[in-house]
Amino acid sequence: MPDSATLLISSPDQRGIVASLAEFIYKHNGNVLHADQHRDDGERLFFTRIEWSLDGFALDRADFWSAFQPLSDRFSMSPKLYYSTDRQRVGVFASRYQHCLMDLLQRHQIGELPCDIAFVISNHPEAADVARFFGVPFHHVPVRSESKYEAEATQLQLIADAHTDLLVLARYMQVLSPEFVAQFAGSIINVHHSFLPAFTGARPYHAAYERGVKLIGATSHYVTDALDEGPIIEQDVARISHRDQVEDLIQKGRDLEKVVLSRAVRWHLQHRILTYANKTVVFD
Repeated sequence: MPDSATLLISSPDQRGIVASLAEFIYKHNGNVLHADQHRDDGERLFFTRIEWSLDGFALDRADFWSAFQPLSDRFSMSPKLYYSTDRQRVGVFASRYQHCLMDLLQRHQIGELPCDIAFVISNHPEAADVARFFGVPFHHVPVRSESKYEAEATQLQLIADAHTDLLVLARYMQVLSPEFVAQFAGSIINVHHSFLPAFTGARPYHAAYERGVKLIGATSHYVTDALDEGPIIEQDVARISHRDQVEDLIQKGRDLEKVVLSRAVRWHLQHRILTYANKTVVFD
């Protein structure tokens, strides 16, 4: 793929937005590679993602916004611009469960995730060997109730030193403080081992087993102050039967967790997600 730029835009819904965006890119010698859009009828909002080749495009980074501002003002847009040449730096948090961590690192190694993995942070030492195997710096930061803020201060310094753009909680079994979350709004992705909003809490598979459900699921979402209630990015389910025990549910759930987390991270890195009203638009 050629080097490209991507605009993610939300605005009040009105006539002429798509035509005006295409005309703007064409006028500056750009070639559209992908375009997608969505209209929320209830909110009367319009969302679009448009990506174009930078080969021959007349506007450099310094000139783009001054040229685009009149169009943005005309339609009251909230635009975000990204360049494919800017690789994001991702930090991964993990605890004792390592299946999501290993899956992410392997997908990164084979080129599925266009980013740089800056580090792995864990409150347990077990993940050190996994990080070392994939050549990723590892930091063991124990978290205890009486020293939680000191641990977060250490984590925040490691994040700053690594110039991190995105944090991924790969089954990190610690609740981040509101102060921590506020510093990375829209830039922390978590995977929850349940099909939210059902069966929340620390033992969702046990609750699902006791309820006799026929489907289990996993959910990937952005982290907010409200635990497990941030904008949902991706979900998936698996069928189960009365023959499945708790251990079977956990095994099937782990497969779902890996898939929904990797999809969410990949779509974020590809700038395919817009958030609004505690929801997401995920563009194809």
